[in-house]
Amino acid sequence: MVERYGLKISKYANFKALLAAFLFVAATAQADGLLAPMDDKQTDHLKAYGLAYWTLQEPRSYRAEWLLNYRGGSFLLEDRPDVRSWALSRGVAVEPVTDAQIRAIKTVMADGNMDVVTLEKAPKIAVYAPPDDSHFEDPWDDAVKMALEYAEIPYDTVWDEQVVRGEVNIETYDWLHLHHEDFTGQHGKFYGAYRSVFWYQQRTALFQEEAKRLGFERVAEAKGKVAAEIRKYIASGGFVFAMCSAPETLDIALASEEGKVDIVAPEIDGSPIDSSFAQKLDYNETLAFENFKLLPDPLLYEFSDIDNSDPDLYGDTGTENFTLFEFSAKYDPIPTMLTQCHVSRVRGFLGQTTSFRRSLLKNSVTILGDMRGTDYVKYIHGKFGKGFFTYLAGHDPEDYRHTVGEKPTDLNLHRNSPGYRLILNNVLFPAAKERPQKT
Repeated sequence: MVERYGLKISKYANFKALLAAFLFVAATAQADGLLAPMDDKQTDHLKAYGLAYWTLQEPRSYRAEWLLNYRGGSFLLEDRPDVRSWALSRGVAVEPVTDAQIRAIKTVMADGNMDVVTLEKAPKIAVYAPPDDSHFEDPWDDAVKMALEYAEIPYDTVWDEQVVRGEVNIETYDWLHLHHEDFTGQHGKFYGAYRSVFWYQQRTALFQEEAKRLGFERVAEAKGKVAAEIRKYIASGGFVFAMCSAPETLDIALASEEGKVDIVAPEIDGSPIDSSFAQKLDYNETLAFENFKLLPDPLLYEFSDIDNSDPDLYGDTGTENFTLFEFSAKYDPIPTMLTQCHVSRVRGFLGQTTSFRRSLLKNSVTILGDMRGTDYVKYIHGKFGKGFFTYLAGHDPEDYRHTVGEKPTDLNLHRNSPGYRLILNNVLFPAAKERPQKT
């Protein structure tokens, strides 16, 4: 009864916000622009990203600017009836502004740690995940898919065959997302808990069949090839965003000669582990991590010591709240874009890879969010070749301890989620007009 009553209250509050927005917008004449504030005045931060994306889509291709560090990273959009209508129907707060007000805003921004980034196009997005109607369908949800669907941002789903064939490239996609994935061939390290469960047995058999169909003897080699193609995509100018176990296992696959060095326990794939695998790991091939140690025990729900999740070993678990770094908007626009938020401290959350060990990061990696003074890092960014990658550890920003088979998070209850905002910052990053770096 309490939950139902609480839900009625939240719906009523949202109705009042919509009514206020309707009365405000309807009573205002055509302005020179619409400001979608991203501070505490925004009624639905997540849908606001969808609004910005929608304005960039063809055939509209409206003018849009991202006001970095101004009121939480607000958006300045063209004032058009259809833009107002989209915002009103989704409960997104917008404020009509005149040319004089826009000039005043940009004068304030010029004098502070703020900058204006022009958004040029709606990025073409791909999510690496098994198709929902396939036998490979995951028994867990994906925070990014939920964020995209809630914000009404379209995406394509791609899987191993498309990646191996080179169909995921910068001509087809600007942005590729990886979530709770295992590129090592160890089937998510679920052997210990789920080896006698039907869905696990079915998936492992299907992955083996698929690997052979694609021309590989072992799942680890097939996934290793996928990892190599993803690295190639980044090097050619693509942008990858990954969460949970995907960042960790991607680098493990790359370090193990794209899966050719056998690091998989025989209980999982029937072949013995290479006894000298530790000496054969090549950290020059990885993107973000180096000098890590693998944990191949099939009963251990952990891939390597990249993750900080064992307090007995590492002290900090990575579940604590983390703090976002503040970058120079004028000199470091990329990390500034990726850390736009209405709060500076974000609530921690678990995942198979809950956090990253600072001591195992490559020097080229930029830390975007961490727990200061500890080895715990939550949010990182890096450049590789012509492209970029950004990693956010953990599984679901609004579900502290998400488990297999648990009901997905309802984002209608988390419209102003700081953690989900970080995900959606990454979606809009490829939309930004490229400009020379000042550093």
